Amino acid sequence: MSDVQITQDQVKEFIKNMTVLDLSSLIKELEDELGVSAAAPVAAMAMAPGGDAAPAEEEKDEFDLVLTSFGDKKIHVIKEIRAITGLPLKEAKELIDNLPKPVKTAVPKEEAEKLKEQIEKVGGKVEIK
Repeated sequence: MSDVQITQDQVKEFIKNMTVLDLSSLIKELEDELGVSAAAPVAAMAMAPGGDAAPAEEEKDEFDLVLTSFGDKKIHVIKEIRAITGLPLKEAKELIDNLPKPVKTAVPKEEAEKLKEQIEKVGGKVEIK
């Protein structure tokens, strides 16, 4: 071993200047040579304090609006679906004829609730998932 001392800052600076491909290759070589895995610390950090690996539930910020029924006012619901989605008449009718079907996906909660209210006002039944 030589007497040259390399600091952590020098190592970090060296790594910062590497390409992603080179860094990936270096990590793989270190894993093989040292018999370790870079993923192991991540898995350990995900463990809950009680030793359970159950992740904390994240709050959903996107919801799907699913039409489950058109009630007795099918034509009114078709018109509302067309207004919300911009679908042509034929596609809106096909959506309603094959329930349950998503009307809108990945929308914020406020928008989903507003659209649900619009559809239910004309006789449809909607679930927010």
